[in-house]
This record gives sequence, C-alpha cells and structure tokens, in this order.
Amino acid sequence: MIGITEQLQALLTEAISALPGLIAAVVVFILTWFVAGFVARIVRRAARVRIRDPETVKLLGLLAYWSVVAIGTVTALGQTGFDVTGFIAGLGIAGFTIGFALQDITRNFVAGVLLLLQQPFDISDTISVAGYTGTVLDITTRATTLKTYDGEKVIIPNADIYTNPIINYSDLPLRRRQVTVGLGYGEDVDRAVQVFLKAIQGIDGVASDPAPSIFIKELGASALQLVIYFWVNQRTHNLSQVHSAVVKTIKEMAEKQHIDLPYPTQVVRLEQVPLSQ
Repeated sequence: MIGITEQLQALLTEAISALPGLIAAVVVFILTWFVAGFVARIVRRAARVRIRDPETVKLLGLLAYWSVVAIGTVTALGQTGFDVTGFIAGLGIAGFTIGFALQDITRNFVAGVLLLLQQPFDISDTISVAGYTGTVLDITTRATTLKTYDGEKVIIPNADIYTNPIINYSDLPLRRRQVTVGLGYGEDVDRAVQVFLKAIQGIDGVASDPAPSIFIKELGASALQLVIYFWVNQRTHNLSQVHSAVVKTIKEMAEKQHIDLPYPTQVVRLEQVPLSQ
C-alpha cells in the first residue's frame, strides 16, 4: 500500500511540475492558429495585388497558414519538454526524401510562384523564351502556355522559363523595325536618302519620335546596301502592316523618282571550244 501511495505521489508531483509546460504549450498552440489565420489573410491580400489566378492566391495562403502552424506546433512541443531536435531532424530527412522524389514538380512550382510575383510578362504579352516565340495564353504554378505565330499551343515548364532569358516584345510601346534596300552605284546617295525619309515619315504608323533614319550598311556585289530604321507604336498599329507599307512606299517612290534599285545579276559567258581532232 505504501509503495502504491508513493507512486501516486510521484506521478502527481510530475504532473504538477509538467503543468506549467502543458499550459504554455496549449497557449502557444492556440495562439498559433490565430497567428496562422492572420498571416494567411495578409499573404492572400498581398498576392491578389500581383496575381490574377485565384487558385494560386489560395494556394499561397494555405502555404503560409500551414508554415506558421508547423512552426507553432514545434514550439508548443518544446514547452512540454519534448525533444524537438530529433523530431525536426526526422522531418528534415522526410522532407529531403520527398523533395528529391518530386524535385521537378517542386522546381516548377517555385519558379511559377516567382514568375507570378515578379511578373516579367502578363497574359496576352508576346514573348520569346526557351526557343519559343508566341503570345502568353495562361500562367499557372506549373507551366506557362504560349500560342505561336503558326497557331501552335506550347506548354513550357516554369523552371525552363525562369532559368532562361526572356524577351518581352509587348512590355514597351515602341518597336524598331528595319528594311534593307539596294541602291544602284550610279545614284546620288544623299538624294535617295532624303526621298526615302520623306516618304516614310508620311506613312501612318511610323513614329516621328524617334524619327526614321537611314545608314549605309555595306558595298554589295551589285548595289550599295542601305538600312532604313523606323519605329512603330505596337499598341496602336500592327507591326507587319506598317512594315509592309514602308516597303511598298519605298518601291513606289523609287519608281516615281527614277531611283535605281538593282537586283543581283549574273553574267553567263558561253565560249565555243573547238573539238580536238
């Protein structure tokens, strides 16, 4: 009987000594849930400013929520005297194993979140990345979908996009285009340049600032190569249509002003060789 009483007293003493830790653990755990909800709301609110996809916003909120819960749970367990070192080490090993097995999915997810936050491009932008050029149709946490000029649908993993240079053709309003023209060697270069510049400046869609410019590129085999540079506001005009109008106008003005635009020619010389006797 005395032994049982001593054991009960020992258990009671341990329970009393552990009571502060248990109370602290419960308090920490309860506070964790409140803090987790608060942090999740802040993350969702901040994400909505930069991310349009509601599913991605919800996912980021859940990640923030459970991250806080995990930290709070470990902290609460530590208040009870539980050895959290081994627990954390076990979680680390498990996390490493899972992360290694799902490394491609994880890489694409992280890259997708970074792309959605940094926004180097947006839906309907025309971009060139990882060897593909097209219009952005969709951006998710796993992949980005492009529609090429040929009407093909290309789905590119976000990790490939994030680790490669991105050219965003839609980010700035003005785009520069160029046309190469062969000018006959017998022509007055200054006169031809002035005629072409005046003609280009009158084309609808060609920007006045920066103004068009013409430079001599090289001495070609049959003509002096001129390069005509001009800028187009792609948000108000179609690039291909303006480019086509420039080429057409140059040809018409050359014919009207009798400016020679030669094309490559080859002289074939035939000789009659007497048959040997």
